[in-house]
Amino acid sequence: MRSYILINGLSEQSLPVTDRGLAYGHGLFETVAVNLSVPIAWQDHLERLTEGAKRLAIPLPVNIQQLLEQDLIALLGLQQNVPQRQVLKITITRGCGGRGYAVDEAVPINRIVQLNPFPEYPDQPSQKGVAVTQCQTRLALSPQLAGMKHLNRLEQVLARAEWNDARIREGVVLDGEGFLVEGTMSNLFWSQGGNLYTPRLDRCGVKGIVRQKIISIAEQNGIVVHEGLYTPDSLADADEVFVCNSIIAIWPVTRLNCDLRQYPQWGVGPITRMLQSRLSAEGIY
Repeated sequence: MRSYILINGLSEQSLPVTDRGLAYGHGLFETVAVNLSVPIAWQDHLERLTEGAKRLAIPLPVNIQQLLEQDLIALLGLQQNVPQRQVLKITITRGCGGRGYAVDEAVPINRIVQLNPFPEYPDQPSQKGVAVTQCQTRLALSPQLAGMKHLNRLEQVLARAEWNDARIREGVVLDGEGFLVEGTMSNLFWSQGGNLYTPRLDRCGVKGIVRQKIISIAEQNGIVVHEGLYTPDSLADADEVFVCNSIIAIWPVTRLNCDLRQYPQWGVGPITRMLQSRLSAEGIY
């Protein structure tokens, strides 16, 4: 199944080599699940995109929501048979400029919108759970960039390159001080004693849309959510562990690494199942 791409509203496949997203990673992206042609948690994604653009001094058009929605409609119209689920990726760069870090304020941004096939998971990780590994690659502390989905993903690329064992579906990354942050493509949660725990993301990491929804759902159901600085040893005493993002929703974690003689393992517990059910009810699968 092919991908469909628009650049600045036109059917294009390339950008100039002077694009600042390519040269400096000066840009942002959002990955959005689309169900029955409707982008899930659309306003949440737009708000994060808008906030990130402001922090990176990227001047979004005042009608950016309208432009993106028009792009999505156009991409859907290119398809003869529209699948029920797809993945919408939005990339915004600061546009094209000459050599050097200084930005010409008159340069317009570049807007890239893609519709991609929704990934298939025949092994049913959302039901059966997954194994994860702890990565050696550390995330640098960068409060100025923390939380947003900027284009600088080299740390995640290096972390993901640490394993090619098909049994391992995700890697847990730490920051430079040894505290838990997130997965290479996901956010991390665990429960203990009926409470929910997740790392603080004000120093590095991405504040995922599903992460925020999980915190809200948990609090609505009387579950206390703790955000803090936690070492990997915190997982040893967990009752349940799971990772999440906008495409996978929630994957329960059943083991850390694959050597059960040395590493902990967990079951898929009631808090995880409740959160999965609530996300599904909101259209997040």
